[in-house]
Amino acid sequence: MKRKPQDLRSWRWFGPDNLRAFGHRSRLKQLGYRQEDFTGRPVIAIVNTWSEINPCHLHLRERAESVKRGVWQAGGFPVEIPAFSITEMYMKPSPMLYRNLLAMDTEESLRSLPIDGAVLMGGCDKTTPGLLMGAISMNLPAIYLPAGPMLRGNWNGKPLGSGTDTWKFWAERCAGNITAEDWNDIENGIARSPGFCMTMGTASTMTAIVEALGMTLPGASSIPAADSNHVRMAMNCGEQIVEMVWSGRKPSDILSLESFRNAITVDMAIGGSTNAMIHLIAIAGRRGLKIELPAFDEISRHVPVLADIRPSGRFLMEDFYYAGGLRALMKEIRDLLHLDCLTVNGKTLGENLAGARSNNPEVIRQRSNPLFASGGTTVLYGNLAPDGAVIKTSAASPKLLKHTGPAVVFQDYNDMDARIDRDDLQVTPDSVLVLRNAGPLGGPGMPEWGMLPIPKKLLTAGVRDMVRVSDARMSGTAYGTCVLHVSPESWIGGPLALARDGDPISLDAENRKLELLVSDDELDRRRAKWVKPAARYGRGYMALYADRVTQAHLGCDFEFPDQGIAIPEPEIH
Repeated sequence: MKRKPQDLRSWRWFGPDNLRAFGHRSRLKQLGYRQEDFTGRPVIAIVNTWSEINPCHLHLRERAESVKRGVWQAGGFPVEIPAFSITEMYMKPSPMLYRNLLAMDTEESLRSLPIDGAVLMGGCDKTTPGLLMGAISMNLPAIYLPAGPMLRGNWNGKPLGSGTDTWKFWAERCAGNITAEDWNDIENGIARSPGFCMTMGTASTMTAIVEALGMTLPGASSIPAADSNHVRMAMNCGEQIVEMVWSGRKPSDILSLESFRNAITVDMAIGGSTNAMIHLIAIAGRRGLKIELPAFDEISRHVPVLADIRPSGRFLMEDFYYAGGLRALMKEIRDLLHLDCLTVNGKTLGENLAGARSNNPEVIRQRSNPLFASGGTTVLYGNLAPDGAVIKTSAASPKLLKHTGPAVVFQDYNDMDARIDRDDLQVTPDSVLVLRNAGPLGGPGMPEWGMLPIPKKLLTAGVRDMVRVSDARMSGTAYGTCVLHVSPESWIGGPLALARDGDPISLDAENRKLELLVSDDELDRRRAKWVKPAARYGRGYMALYADRVTQAHLGCDFEFPDQGIAIPEPEIH
């Protein structure tokens, strides 16, 4: 049943005949609005992560105007609100460090202001989960507007994929196979429009996941940023959120355990980024739902990888969209999905898939011809990762998925950077490179250091992959036999802190095992000598982060006793 104007949250600010409401109304009139523009109309926050130092979101300043047009035409009142912009390329030591800050920013902006519903504008890796986490905690009607992937890159007439081809050609440059001039031409051609990475990196993975959760308009997640369909989608978001406010459709009505299982299923079918596991656990936690690592592994075992997109495959997101996009892929696996889950437009996921079809079976493969027979991500356990670790098997070398080799241990990133290319580094192709102190606290923020570089002397000998183990994350655009998210992390004394050069490490992806082949007695002796690192931060957000952040297998969200419990509405005084 449609709500009345007096039922709107914003009515408490603008509707009453009292001194406070007088002040609220007069200040909007100060901006040139009429009372009928905002009183009794849904007030829609356009939560915009646009920033001049965030190239993924360069066009969101313009898209906000399209959203406003849709809001006005649907009878709402739009207000654009800036949100903390997490730019993947520039924020150090890790953009992941600030995902929770964006979530807090979003939640408190929506709570403290006279907002009835929100359009969440983002796309760069951490903005999608950060915005969603904050909106779910506030639980106002909300819809996500993905920024969209950039156009494919180009070099010498060949398509370039951001991240993936960066790693590939950097290895070739280090090996002496391409020139400095080639490298400069690649740099000039790899990112040539607004939008996030056009490979199946974390950004494209997360927007696809949000669509699978039901929090975007159907088909919205993979529209290229430069495509005019993206402009129309933005306007449609503005219209849709007004309808959602009048209907009272909130994230708590849309997000369920079944919708999260849909999201995990889609993540596996697209060969998604390993980062999705951390983000989905955190997003579910904001809804008061518990998703654990075994759920990812269980679903991965029976979901085929159908998206032939780099780094697991050959194509790019532009190809994926014009091949039919995520709706076409989900229709191919509809029997694996909970089709009765509600979505933001009031229809079920199954209803939204009606009419979807693949236009290119090379890009979106049929079930009879998958890229991989089962999902691209595997969860590992063992004495080196008691709480779990992950590996993107679809982007790894098959011959290395069962491997035992001697550890080459780097104490931290600086140690690795200083020694990795030295001629006297004791390393062979069979070695297992280990990086520690790169987790949630050790990094801090779990930087994307998990794709450790191949030592230069091995690159020149033709080696392009090795087993690598760390408590770091890895870019979704990266590839290789990289074991990530080892939990608990080494900074707090996890087993990775006890590994030494020469220790045999065994990876057995098929049997989900990661083992340090050292006796329990020896590990106990090493553990007794381990010294906890001193605290690095005494104030500010960093101190809050260090005090509250959880480990990777718990989503790296802040640990609050009442996570998932609503906070009372502010009183209007």
